[in-house]
Amino acid sequence: MPLLPPIGAEIPCSMLAINTPLQIRTSLLTVDFRGGIKHRVDVNPNDPMNSERLRTVGFKMSAAMTDENGNGGGSVTIEQNDVDADPKSLLKVTQTFPPKFEIITVLDFTMTIEQSGNGDEPWVLTTKDPAKLIGTLTQYPPKGDLYQLQSPVDLMTWRTRTPWSRRSRSSRPRSAGSEQRRPAESG
Repeated sequence: MPLLPPIGAEIPCSMLAINTPLQIRTSLLTVDFRGGIKHRVDVNPNDPMNSERLRTVGFKMSAAMTDENGNGGGSVTIEQNDVDADPKSLLKVTQTFPPKFEIITVLDFTMTIEQSGNGDEPWVLTTKDPAKLIGTLTQYPPKGDLYQLQSPVDLMTWRTRTPWSRRSRSSRPRSAGSEQRRPAESG
């Protein structure tokens, strides 16, 4: 039985990032992102027997924001920037028995921040460099596995491509650059 999914398969996975620290200007918020990602499996010409490229064909997560008093304060949505024309995400078999995999998910995304009640237009930001999530899995598609964000994600304004706030980091608060995301279920 092959360990890697068949070429051409599209694999949907739900994602959950609880207690994600998010810095907006000078405010540090904690939000819970929910959403999902879908990969299409491609050949990895560099190592076709032990790994595959994963083309992101869908990615979206969103979170509600609250103000200091716990009232609704808007929302944050993260979505795939564009078509993944040159897939850089990788699924690799690291051990055949028992099966172990390494997955590196590379994402360019847009973050839209809508704050209610302030009359401002939504802020649309994009990644300066792609985010890289790395996971060690016991099965693929993953079920409840943790991914670690390789480093904090710098965002820039969409129109001018200039740096925005200092950083946005995703998932559990830990030391800088060690945040994690959990794809909860596939399907």
